[in-house]
Amino acid sequence: MRVPPPRRGRHGVHGPAPSSLRGRGMEYAESREYVAGDDVRRMDWRLTARSGRAHTKLFQAERERLTLLVADTAPALYFGTRTRFKSVQAARAGAVAVWAALQSGDRIAALRAGEPAIPPATGQRGAMRVLDALVRWYAHPPEDDAGLALALEHAQRLLRPGAQLVVLADPSSAAQVPALRWTALARHHQATLVLLQDPLETSPPRRPLAFLAGMRRVQLALDRGGVRQRWEQVFAAPARELGDTLPALGWRVRTLSSDAGSADWLWSAGEAQGDAAADVSVVAGGER
Repeated sequence: MRVPPPRRGRHGVHGPAPSSLRGRGMEYAESREYVAGDDVRRMDWRLTARSGRAHTKLFQAERERLTLLVADTAPALYFGTRTRFKSVQAARAGAVAVWAALQSGDRIAALRAGEPAIPPATGQRGAMRVLDALVRWYAHPPEDDAGLALALEHAQRLLRPGAQLVVLADPSSAAQVPALRWTALARHHQATLVLLQDPLETSPPRRPLAFLAGMRRVQLALDRGGVRQRWEQVFAAPARELGDTLPALGWRVRTLSSDAGSADWLWSAGEAQGDAAADVSVVAGGER
């Protein structure tokens, strides 16, 4: 039987395509008796003690990393004063993450609290499923949003060691998540939190400003120190506090303004992912 020639790899540099293997991986497979040359750091001490013979642990090679997007769909995101709504910026930032994961050959999945997760899939099929979900979730506020804390609880059950986790959230939602949840999620994963902000929230004008709250018109005297201090505590302080505390727990925290480039959070992380991220122009629900 004639053996077909190997397929040529398509990659950004000349030479053979990179291997799909990502090293030894972190998923335990089995244990076997120790032989000379095995890494002593992988000794299975419990089995060694029970059997009286030295055993070492074997790990399953990780062939495809999982990139999981967790989408906050709190009502506070469906608001904007410059360029676009924060929800639209969240969808665009999520699209950047999707195309970067596609370029890396990852399996891609997504979830929000209130409905089943978009299951992991590779290639354009996986990417389009997640992009479609981002458009649907961020076009208008879902009526069944159950909160970011619950979404992260579901994410912790889905993830396996070595996965990449990208969380798109309003600072007020992220501030309500217990520190133990953040710690657990970053322990074995590459975790990034993208906080969506609007310029009005971070730099309000120093003059009275009128708002419509339900059917009632409210005017805030933002030229008064006490009012500005309260505004800062509600809108600016949560993002600043998360940026101060979460990096120590293993998270990369990026703030993304509604009038900034949708890929800015990726560049600030120092991870040049190429044109796949820079050329993203997916907008959920249009520019508002």
